[in-house]
Amino acid sequence: MPIPIVNSIASWFLKKRFHQIELFLKYPIDVQNELLEYLLNTAKNTEVGKTYDFASIKTYREFADRIPITSYEENSAMIERSRHGESNIFWPSPIKWFAKSSGTTNAKSKFIPVSNESLVDCHYAASKDLLCMYLNNNEDAKLFVGKSLRLGGSKELYKENGTVFGDLSAILIDNMPFWAEYSSTPSNEISLMGDWEVKMQAIVNETINENVTSLLGVPSWMLVLLNNVIKTTGKDNLFDVWPNLEVYFHGGVSFDPYIEQYNKILPRDNFRYYETYNASEGFFAIQDRNANKELLLMLDYGIFYEFIPMDSYGNEAQKVIPLSDVEIGKNYAIVITTNAGLWRYKVGDTIRFTSITPHRIKVTGRTKHHINVFGEELIIENAESALKKASILSDCEIVEYTAAPIFMKDKEKGAHEWIIEFKKPPINFEVFSRELDKALMQVNSDYEAKRFNNLTLNAPTIHIGRDKLFYDWLKKRDKLGGQHKVPRLSNSRDFLNELLDLNK
Repeated sequence: MPIPIVNSIASWFLKKRFHQIELFLKYPIDVQNELLEYLLNTAKNTEVGKTYDFASIKTYREFADRIPITSYEENSAMIERSRHGESNIFWPSPIKWFAKSSGTTNAKSKFIPVSNESLVDCHYAASKDLLCMYLNNNEDAKLFVGKSLRLGGSKELYKENGTVFGDLSAILIDNMPFWAEYSSTPSNEISLMGDWEVKMQAIVNETINENVTSLLGVPSWMLVLLNNVIKTTGKDNLFDVWPNLEVYFHGGVSFDPYIEQYNKILPRDNFRYYETYNASEGFFAIQDRNANKELLLMLDYGIFYEFIPMDSYGNEAQKVIPLSDVEIGKNYAIVITTNAGLWRYKVGDTIRFTSITPHRIKVTGRTKHHINVFGEELIIENAESALKKASILSDCEIVEYTAAPIFMKDKEKGAHEWIIEFKKPPINFEVFSRELDKALMQVNSDYEAKRFNNLTLNAPTIHIGRDKLFYDWLKKRDKLGGQHKVPRLSNSRDFLNELLDLNK
C-alpha cells in the first residue's frame, strides 16, 4: 500500500482517537470513576464480586474500604484455579491466556491473567496509540516504507488445561492481526523460538536484508541484538544496514544506562527515542512528545489507578489514595484494578508525577528494588542518575550493575557494595568510585546525611565485573531475553553474592 494512503488512514484514526484522549485529559477523575463503576458492574456476579458485594458499591470510598490491597501471592490460588479451567472467579469472560512474568528474577514464576478485554482494549490499544502519537508529532515520518523490528517472546507458548501461558510479548505476537505481522520483522516463527542464543542469530540473519524503519524492545536485549547486527554485517553503524531507520520504541528498564551506547551505533541527531511503560499486568503510560521522557498516564485502557505514598509503604500508617489526590514530585507505589480481574493489585513499580494537568509520570524503580537498610532510601532513579554523572566524568560506559548493603558488624559501619560491568572501563577506577559516591550524595539527601563524616555509611565498595558477567548470570537462571531484567538494587545480598561468586 502506498505510503500517502497509509498515512491518510493513520491520520483519520489519529483524529478519531485524539478526541477520546482529549476526554481523559480534560476530565481525568470522571473518566477513572466511570471506569471503576464499569469494572465493578461487569464483575459483580463473579466469585470475587459476590464475596465483596460489588453490586452495592457506589463510591470510591466504599470500594477502598471493602476490598483489600493485594499482591500476587494473595491472588495466586485463584489464578491457579483459573489456569486449570475454572471460570467466573475474578472476571466474567473466559481467561484464555496467562502471561508468565519475566520481570521477576526469582525461581518462582508468576502467571498474570490476560483477558480478551485487556488484550484488545489495553495492550493492542496502546500499540496503536503509540503509533498515533508518534505520527502526530512527526509529520515527516516514513515508518510504513519498511518494517518494525520487534524483539520479544523469548519463550514459546505452552498449552495446559485449555489455557495458554508464556511471555506477554509471545502472547501479543501470537494474537496480533495479519496487518501487524505483515509490517513486522522477524517472522512469528523466529520471534517465538525458545533458545535465545539460536534465536538471536536467526533474527540477525532475517532482518539485515529487510528495510527496517523502527525498533521495538527492551533496551538491554535490543542492544545485544544490534551489536550482533553490526558484527555480522561488518558495518560501522546501523544506518549503513538500515538507512531508513528513524525511531526506537523502548520500555521495560530505564534507558539512561544505555543511551550513550545507542548514540554510538545510531549516530544521527534526528533519530528519535520513544519510551513506553508496560508490564504483564497492563499497559500504563506512553511518551506523547518528542525529546521529552515524561510519560502520559493512559486513563481509558480498562485500568483503575490508586497510589501508595512510599513514605508510608508497608507500615501501619500506609495510605492509599486515588488519582485525584496525587501530588507532583512524590514517590508512589502503583496499585491497579484491571479488566483482567486484578483487584487493588500492587504492581511492584514506583513512579513520580511530573505533572497533573495532564497526568504525566516518570518510573522511579521497584518497591522491592531499593536499598533502605540504614535509612538512606536509595532508589533506582537515584542510582542511575549518579552512575550517568560518574560515567561522563570518568569517560566510561556501563553494561549492567547491581548493588546491595554491607551490613553493620560488631563496631564496623555499614556501606553499599556494587558490582559493575563496563563496556568501556574508566581510566582511573578510584576517581570513578569517588565521583559515584559524590553524585549519590548530590541526588539523595538521606544518603548524604548517612555518609556525612562516615556517620553511618562508609564509602561504597565497588567491584569491576568481568565481560558478560550479567549475561552469564541470567543464562544460568534461564532468564535470557524478553523482559528479563537484572535487579539493580536490593536490601538483600543474595543477588550480589551470586554475582561475586560468578565473577571469581
